[in-house]
Amino acid sequence: MRCGVVVFPGSNCDHDTYNLLKELGCDVQWLWHKEREINNIDVVFVPGGFSYGDYLRAGSIARFSPIVDEIKSFAGKGGYVVGICNGFQVLVESHMLPGALMHNNSGYFICQKQYLKVENNSTVFTSGYDKGQVVNFPIAHGEGKFYADDEVIKELEDNDSIIFRYSNKKGEVSGETNPNGSRHNIAGICNKKGNILGLMPHPERSSSKLLGCEDGLPFFQSIMNSLK
Repeated sequence: MRCGVVVFPGSNCDHDTYNLLKELGCDVQWLWHKEREINNIDVVFVPGGFSYGDYLRAGSIARFSPIVDEIKSFAGKGGYVVGICNGFQVLVESHMLPGALMHNNSGYFICQKQYLKVENNSTVFTSGYDKGQVVNFPIAHGEGKFYADDEVIKELEDNDSIIFRYSNKKGEVSGETNPNGSRHNIAGICNKKGNILGLMPHPERSSSKLLGCEDGLPFFQSIMNSLK
């Protein structure tokens, strides 16, 4: 599988993602934010971090980078795109995914382990999981509260586009298991076509015995197996 990892000024999870994909045997290349071409790539990863310092709103400046226009064109032709944390924020700000990502209800930056419930395992990104399976991915964000109006939420629900929800270890979804105030405990969504995914938790930080958890490995392996 041929992957591209985007690098913005302020990205800090780009090397984590790049190195993991390399270890899994992928052909990986960097995609600098000023590049205007995406060639010979199967999947583009927009990693976490603080693109352009997260000034104004997280992801709101990165949306104007030349590479984002290319990602839009790439996705429009059926290419696969994954946005993790700040990458999710960029995808939302650039209108590749609906909704908005707002400041956490607490007003604080949250960095912790977090249980998630897999709501849809029929996507390219989640086929390695069971529906309803509980996984543990860390979260690290100040603006992770997913918001959308009732019409958009209904559309996401009707299209099975809600991929991950915040939960507890038992898979129970409630206000008590919601770390940031996201509507309907939404942690990750995809577009209707199913080729663009955004999620706030970090599967790349949960993909190694050295890091204490490998729950994120099936996320990347799902993509690899689907695109063989």
